[in-house]
Amino acid sequence: MDFLFIDFLGTPAWFWLSFLGLVIALTAFDLGILHKEDREMGIGESLRLSLFYIGVALLFGAWVWYARGPEPGMQYFTGFFIEKALSIDNVFVISLIFSYFAIPAKYQYRALLWGIIAVIILRGLMIAGGAALVNEAYWVLYIFAAFLIFTGIKMFFAGDQPLDVANNPAIRFISTHMPVTRELHGQRFFVRTEDPKTGKLARAATPLFLALVVINLADLVFAVDSVPAIFAITTDTFIVYTSNIMAILGLRALYFALAAMVHRFHYLKYALAGVLVFIGTKIFVADFLLGGEKFPPAVSLGVTFGLIAAGVGVSLWKTRRMPQSDWPAGMGPGDPARSELR
Repeated sequence: MDFLFIDFLGTPAWFWLSFLGLVIALTAFDLGILHKEDREMGIGESLRLSLFYIGVALLFGAWVWYARGPEPGMQYFTGFFIEKALSIDNVFVISLIFSYFAIPAKYQYRALLWGIIAVIILRGLMIAGGAALVNEAYWVLYIFAAFLIFTGIKMFFAGDQPLDVANNPAIRFISTHMPVTRELHGQRFFVRTEDPKTGKLARAATPLFLALVVINLADLVFAVDSVPAIFAITTDTFIVYTSNIMAILGLRALYFALAAMVHRFHYLKYALAGVLVFIGTKIFVADFLLGGEKFPPAVSLGVTFGLIAAGVGVSLWKTRRMPQSDWPAGMGPGDPARSELR
């Protein structure tokens, strides 16, 4: 049993195995029991399941705090809150993608689940690469920090831009290199159908697969912000990865509750811009003004949570009586627009 205590990326192996076991158990329970059959999820069920995932994430954070100490615990919660807030911005983009491909609600949940599984792998690769860069050259953190400051300022002043799904390069590539059906085939990503060019049976992609591809590409764009943001909080690979994944795991459940009301969070982008600028700035403050001393984790957690809570509160207050005709540009259902891809 000695292998359980082997150091892996700065953390004993049993920590990693415990986390992976939790992720596998949650995914299996979700897919195999809660949603064994394809069906539309109601807002009430979505909210209950979202609260369950948030509760699991908070309990995991409490365990990290107990097992590894207050500093890693606060770093985990800071990363979790940032990623959770950024995921709200993802919801509108995912909604537009499903609308473009005309994916019924009863098939969206399973597509999101497979998307989450892909994200777990892709984020792992990105975080491992980021950790390797930071370990080899600390100055890479300054690049991350400068990028976060630039992105935050850009997000604060940028307007809404359309999401052009039709001209997505991945869609054009798939459509060019393999047959694509015009209609859905249930929850299937691929089917065997007659190739109009040869008249023979061939494997063809379905619109559900195309939607899955675009969603995962969109997540890669979002990860360009979220991964550096958490590395700016801590270089502990375990904290970076677990806070990212625990926030993402509940996204598929949260989606069904937020997709219909995401316009209510329009002003959250200003809070997120402030968080990114703060997280990037604190790297320079710690190294050049505090003489290399660590920026207090409690301050990072407090400022991050305060900004996000304020953004949510102001958004809900400002839009409490707003009719659909007055929704911010690009925030209504069916509008050919999206939140900023940072």
